[in-house]
Amino acid sequence: MSYLNDLLFGIYPYLAGAVFLVGSWVRYDREQYTWKTGSSQMLSSVGMRRASNLFHVGVLAIFFGHLVGLLTPHAFYDPFMSAGTKQLIAILIGGVAGVACLVGAALLLQRRLFNPRIRATSTTADILILVILMVQVTLGLFTIFASLGHLDGSVMLLLAGWAQGIVTFNGGAADYLLNVSFIYKLHIFLGMTIFLLFPFTRLVHVWSAPVKYLARSYQIVRQR
Repeated sequence: MSYLNDLLFGIYPYLAGAVFLVGSWVRYDREQYTWKTGSSQMLSSVGMRRASNLFHVGVLAIFFGHLVGLLTPHAFYDPFMSAGTKQLIAILIGGVAGVACLVGAALLLQRRLFNPRIRATSTTADILILVILMVQVTLGLFTIFASLGHLDGSVMLLLAGWAQGIVTFNGGAADYLLNVSFIYKLHIFLGMTIFLLFPFTRLVHVWSAPVKYLARSYQIVRQR
């Protein structure tokens, strides 16, 4: 069991990360015409804004919440916040963001499956990645119920220890997850798998977030 734990949470993260980075670079270099969101809004705008806003706001809150929550060393917030308090904040914000993301993803999936025009232009990968994301968010919401059983933040510290160990190339990082609940392990494994699949799906458009528009000069448009 220890060997499998080391394989899944000590080696697999680096495999998924390598595919994520190298695969994204190769796709951008060799297949730029496929580097797009594949937006369906031009085909049908019915319900698009609500679904897209719920999904994107939810997924961004989840991503940055995990990023800050897992990678911030305990010593940084310990003087003014206990691990238990941080866990309660994570449960509240993560729960709201998770529900928003799940509802938005469900609406987007409904459009792709049941709108004939959108279904005709959707690929298997478009539908599959939405389903995987919905499963992942659902697993994340289920971890909230597991977290309510240990509000002292002890398991959260183990999860953070694993994440920080991975990014600092600590060879014993997988040991942090040896005795945590199966639901956490499944959630982490599927999360790493999403990074593995990332370069082969529409998710690559995340790299092209229009941040430069925030500093772009105004464009003046005049009527004739």
